[in-house]
Amino acid sequence: MTGKEEMIEQQLKGRGISNPDVLNAMKEVDRSLFVPQDKQQKAYEDRPLPIGKDQTISQPYIVAYMAEQLQLKKDERVLEVGTGCGYNAAVTSRLVKEVFSVEIIEWLAKLAKENLAKTDYNNITTKHGDGYSGWKEFSPFDAIILTAAPPSIPQPLKDQLKVGGRLLAPVGRLNQQLVMLYKTGEDEFKKKTLLPVRFVPMTGRADKGGSYGG
Repeated sequence: MTGKEEMIEQQLKGRGISNPDVLNAMKEVDRSLFVPQDKQQKAYEDRPLPIGKDQTISQPYIVAYMAEQLQLKKDERVLEVGTGCGYNAAVTSRLVKEVFSVEIIEWLAKLAKENLAKTDYNNITTKHGDGYSGWKEFSPFDAIILTAAPPSIPQPLKDQLKVGGRLLAPVGRLNQQLVMLYKTGEDEFKKKTLLPVRFVPMTGRADKGGSYGG
């Protein structure tokens, strides 16, 4: 059975995660609150875990890696597309001012709400909906993170990012790459490809050819 300290030392620090704020967030959030009861002993293992109906909770390393790459700051507001079980939103919430998270699968949106209610974190707002459209009401965002892979980055998400903001997403269907977009002007972006990844495909409008370049 892998414990939290072992996860921090071996899976995170051992693989180059060095941002102290990210390490503290990973230490603070109890991953066992976000997995089914029969998986709680495996909560800190170095892998995704099934949470039901072909859905998984992300590997701790990938959650920490994405948070570190985004270089999140305490005064920032973040949009997450794909709440899943709520774990990534919980970790992100320890690093920023506010997290807004959208989940397209209704039972998962409900599960995330229940899981997050077990914490005392009060800076996370969630809703059931198609994250392709973002969450215009609360935009613009300092950072946007996608936890499901679109064929290309949806235009509404680019529009809802502040100039100077960062958007991190797995992109592609068969061969996915983790891509960072830096918004350098109203319609100008700088793109950086980080590493090959494997995430669940983004569904809803992204699956119906409703994507734009990116």
